[in-house]
Amino acid sequence: MKITILAVGKLKEKYWTEAMAEYVKRLGPFAKVEVKEVPEQRTVEEETQRLTGALPEHAYVMLLDTQGKEISSPQLAEKFDKLTVEGVSHLCFVIGGAFGFTDALRKRADFCWRFSLLTFTHQMIRVILAEQIYRAFKISRGEKYHW
Repeated sequence: MKITILAVGKLKEKYWTEAMAEYVKRLGPFAKVEVKEVPEQRTVEEETQRLTGALPEHAYVMLLDTQGKEISSPQLAEKFDKLTVEGVSHLCFVIGGAFGFTDALRKRADFCWRFSLLTFTHQMIRVILAEQIYRAFKISRGEKYHW
């Protein structure tokens, strides 16, 4: 499995970069993980254009979006399992900037996922995403971590 985390902006604080590096390392036995960053832009249209241009070809796109569907960690693991059986070998998770996304990117996404009704910083959500991906792999393999 290959996983791309595509995000607007850079992680700025050392504690976020260290946390992200830790989860990318933990994911190593399960998937090849690539983090791609696009620069922040002045408008949502410009950011959406940059994100769309950076999407990997043939990847299943999961858009992290406030308008998306909430799922649990076990449901995420089930989704990964189902996608694997269907032959999906590349997942791309997209984290937008402060402006969000245009509807064009929502339409391009294969799945829109909302983490919570709460609001998180974009740096924080990147680390939470990496942790949830790791958790999903552990759940799928019946390994201790989730409980």
